Amino acid sequence: MLGSLEISASGLEARRLWMNTIAENIANAETTRDANGQPNPYTRREPLFSTMKVGNAVGVQVLEVQKDPSPPREVYRPGHPDAGPNGVVKLPNIRVVQEMVDMMMATRSYEANVTAMQATKEMGSAAMRILA
Repeated sequence: MLGSLEISASGLEARRLWMNTIAENIANAETTRDANGQPNPYTRREPLFSTMKVGNAVGVQVLEVQKDPSPPREVYRPGHPDAGPNGVVKLPNIRVVQEMVDMMMATRSYEANVTAMQATKEMGSAAMRILA
């Protein structure tokens, strides 16, 4: 029973980190400068998941949060302070609609892990009542 809870807990942790990463991406979808104030668009981040052994079962873990290698988007906005001489601004490589789809997927997965944990707890409680 503890193994089942550990597997669900690993899924919850991984999905929570995924949702936080998505939120960070959405928050920086228009960020054109780095922390030092230099024109350098934010780079989309995404977690890299892997399996891990949990007792006799397999759970999930986050290996790292990596930067998306795709290039920044180039948008024509001549009035933007970071526009080049041709009026083009380099924006982060973030598609907000895709991030929202990913957020829905991460949320559903998180909910599934919560449901699995609740079912495991209920089965444990029922087993204890039978033994008592």
